[in-house]
Amino acid sequence: MMIRSLLREPLLHFLLLGAGLFLVYGWIGGRVGGEGEQIVITQGKIAQLSAGFERMRQRAPDPAELDELIADAIREEVYYREAKALRLDEDDTLVRRRLRQKLEFLSEGTTPTPEPTDTQLQAYLHANAETFRPEPRLTFQHVYFNPQRNGADKDSAALLRALRLGSAQDADALGDPFLLARRFNGATSSELTQLFGEEFVTKLRRLPLGTWQGPVTSGFGVHLVQVQQGDDGPMPALADVRSVVRREWMHDWRQRENARLYADLRERYQVTVERPQEAESATPVLAEVRE
Repeated sequence: MMIRSLLREPLLHFLLLGAGLFLVYGWIGGRVGGEGEQIVITQGKIAQLSAGFERMRQRAPDPAELDELIADAIREEVYYREAKALRLDEDDTLVRRRLRQKLEFLSEGTTPTPEPTDTQLQAYLHANAETFRPEPRLTFQHVYFNPQRNGADKDSAALLRALRLGSAQDADALGDPFLLARRFNGATSSELTQLFGEEFVTKLRRLPLGTWQGPVTSGFGVHLVQVQQGDDGPMPALADVRSVVRREWMHDWRQRENARLYADLRERYQVTVERPQEAESATPVLAEVRE
């Protein structure tokens, strides 16, 4: 309890902050004039700064703006070097993640991605048929029942029997009012998912064709459905999707190469994982902290 009270004291926070600033300024003060490090802003760097400004502003910088760009580049380099000297880059999640991304990016350029042959692309297309097959389409009609209305379940069950016997009238006039269409012709799975939800579409694709089925639930309520046609789409010819297959083949190849590179790098290190204590040994510690 005493430790908790101390941690809440503003004076303690002030002292810790002051100590941190003292150490930082002490470090920096001890480096002034002693290192003699040189910063050179080359003509190439100036051209890079000017080109970046021109991409953003759609015009070249004037002399004053260019001087400001150079001054900012010097400031950035000074802070970068001092931050490195203070080892502020260590144990920083964002810095570590950025360095990892840069290494992965550079590694992609070490081994050029090969150009796949048509035989390789055809095999890849066959192995990943569902990825390149046209999106499934459904043609169906439905009758909607509002679940908040009393007797909706009973009415839907009675109407389903009538529809199957063929004794019901035009289905478009049955059921409860519905804001969307009563009939859908060749609608894609993604279109229907946006309207009715994924579960509804999944159930529709499993229904037999030509007969009234239900109840099928959606985000709106309960539906009786007659699916007239379900089209999973034919396997496309390589000539029709070659560019897409090539792009995905090269992406997968690069992923495998990255995995291989990491495996090679991983072999250089002996890794020890210090796992937390078992739950039963950790429980008394947690209980002590809560008191």
